[in-house]
Formats: sequence, C-alpha cells, structure tokens
Amino acid sequence: MKASELIYDWNRALPFELLPNRAVLLNDETLRDGLQSPSVRDPSIEEKIKILHLMEALGINSLDIGLPGAGQRAVEHAEALAREIASKRMKIQANCAARTHENDIRPIAEIMQRIGLKIAAATFIGSSPIRRYTEDWTEDFLLETTEKAVKFAVSLGLDVMYVTEDTSRCDPKMVKRLYATAINCGARTIVVCDTAGHATPMGAYALVKYVVQEIVKPSGEKIRVDWHGHCDRGFAVANSVAALAAGADCVHACALGTGERVGNTQMDQMLVNLKLMGIPPWDTQDLTKLRDYCETVSRATGVPIPPNYPVVGEDAFRTATGVHAAAVIKAYKKNDVELANAVYSGVPSQLFGMQQVIDIGPMSGKSNVLFWLERHGIAASEDLVERIYKRAKSSDHTLSEAEIRECMGS
Repeated sequence: MKASELIYDWNRALPFELLPNRAVLLNDETLRDGLQSPSVRDPSIEEKIKILHLMEALGINSLDIGLPGAGQRAVEHAEALAREIASKRMKIQANCAARTHENDIRPIAEIMQRIGLKIAAATFIGSSPIRRYTEDWTEDFLLETTEKAVKFAVSLGLDVMYVTEDTSRCDPKMVKRLYATAINCGARTIVVCDTAGHATPMGAYALVKYVVQEIVKPSGEKIRVDWHGHCDRGFAVANSVAALAAGADCVHACALGTGERVGNTQMDQMLVNLKLMGIPPWDTQDLTKLRDYCETVSRATGVPIPPNYPVVGEDAFRTATGVHAAAVIKAYKKNDVELANAVYSGVPSQLFGMQQVIDIGPMSGKSNVLFWLERHGIAASEDLVERIYKRAKSSDHTLSEAEIRECMGS
C-alpha cells in the first residue's frame, strides 16, 4: 500500500477548489529585491551566474536581473546575466526594475539592444495614501508619471510590468485609476505589491480579486497579474497562495526569503508547496536542485540557513527522538522509503533530493543506536550499544559522529 493511501488529506477539503488548476508562474527576485536587505553581501557576477543556472534547473520562469538605473555596477551585472541567458539559450526570461523615470528605463532598452535579449521593464511607483501624504504626491502627479513612464518604455520596445508599491494599503479608487492608466498606455503585466508586509491571506485574496474583477476583466485586454509579497507578519507564502486562488498568474519570491526588513516571499517554500498541492507545472517539476539553490544563495549573500528552516535546513529531515525514530526505522524495515519519509514528516524528502536522518541524543532510544550502527556498517554488540546509549543519555546535545566513535574505543 502506498503511503499516500494511508493519509487522510484535509488539505483537499473545501475550499480546495479555489486553488488554481492552471499553470502558475514564478518570478525570482533574489538578485535584485533580495539584495536590498542591509545584512546581505552583493554576490559577484560569477556567483550570480551560478544562481541563475540553478533557477533555470528548477524551472523558474523569470528573474529580475537588476536595476540598471542604479549605476555602473548594476549595469554590468544585469548585462552579464542577460548575456548568459542569451548565449546559453536559456528558457528563463529576464526583467529589470526601474523607477517610473526615463533615466531608469533607458538603460534597460540599451542592454536589450546590445545583447539581443527581450527584457521587460518592471517600472514601480508608490501608491498608498500614507506614501502619497509623506511624499506630497497628488493623485494627478502619479497618474501623469505612470502614463509618461509606460508610454516611454513601450516606445523603446520594452514589455512593461507596471508595479504599484504598497498596493495592499492603497484605496480601491486609486488602485483602479493607476492600473487602468498603465493598461491603457500599453502595460500587459501589473504587479500587486504587499510592500510593507501588511496583508493577511484574506486581505491578499480580496485585493487580487478586486484587481481581476474590477480592472483586468473590464479592460478587455490579456493582462497578467503578479503578486509581490513580503514576510513582515509571517504570511508571505500563505498570502501568495491566497493571491493565486484569487486569480493571480505569477508570484514574485526570493531564495530563503531574502529582502528588506524580514524579507520577501520564500521562493523555495513556494516551490515546495506548489508541488505538494499538485499545482501545474510544479506538480511534475524536478526540484532535486532545491537545496543547491538555497545553499548557493546562502554562501553568495552571507545569509545563513537556520537549522529548522523548512526542507533545506539541517534539521528538516533529521530526528533523534526515540519514538519518532522508531517509527521511521520500522518503515525502513518494510523496505518502503516513501513510508519512511512520510510517517513523521509532512514533506516527502525524496522529492527534493534528500532523505531521513536518524541521530542519537538524550531523547533517543536504543533503536536509534542500532540503526545508526547498521547504517555505518558497524557490528552492534550489546556492550557497544549500551556505551553509546549511556553517553547519549548523559549528554545535553545530539552526539556527533566523532563522539559516537569515541565510544567504540572505550
């Protein structure tokens, strides 16, 4: 019997039908928005190219290659990434961030012309009443700026992703006026942003539903709707799923949730959940490079991966608890890897290139010791098992391999 047949899945109860049965897109912001964290290191071009190839291997649809308007270094890095995509004929598509200003938009077109690669311009502008009040912006000023920027980008042959910052705190009237103006001027992707991490899943759903029903459908145009979220309240992944349920086509995210303040939506967790929820095309996508992707970003940016981080953290598929380990061991003895990976884990580790690990610590039973010795090809004499077991019970931590092997020489 398959392990999946032994699990009653409440996740498929109502309102499961709200989840999209269409292909969902993912846009990777790791190498631009993710680098806005004050704690990260800006990776070298070589490191960025390695990360780019891991995005491609995971099937991620597009990425933000930088904000060329920020200066020469940003231009060089964006151009190097664009050249790599073009020369290797990669499937992943490129976009660049830009303020709604000609000086930010023009460098994107220049890179596109030099490389011969289609690059979308993600032009962003603040939208919420609190931002408008702080900046002394009038509604007319924002509308005029939007019209001018989108028309200018279109005139240069750029596809436009029109981004309203802080959409999740913007009044419906202004949301409608800004997006309608951008669509009328030629934008074919609009990006709904939870810039300050304000939204709840219910709020994300309501906002995206409003955008789809009140702006996109009445426009009569084929418009892609993106969701760009932050994790200030810990809702980033949940908000992204809610946005997809409401009709969004694409989610923006960063590896390990890097980004300003507490970070952006976690790309790795989006990939995991889309796969486990059976949402196309991620239900069939090979995600065994997920750990490589996260660890490479971690090394390149200096952002550590916490031991208890979902799926790719050191402890994600590791146990030293006697009762838990005993169940996993019994599953292994049935020669059923799927069962072993499911009996005490909600994430099948084999789907992501990993496996269950059983260690020995103060909460372990002798079954942990026996299994560890067996896995390491060591004869499990009664005396040796007892020595390791006593050492573990007197310890305040999980034993390292060196500590276990010390017991063999006792």
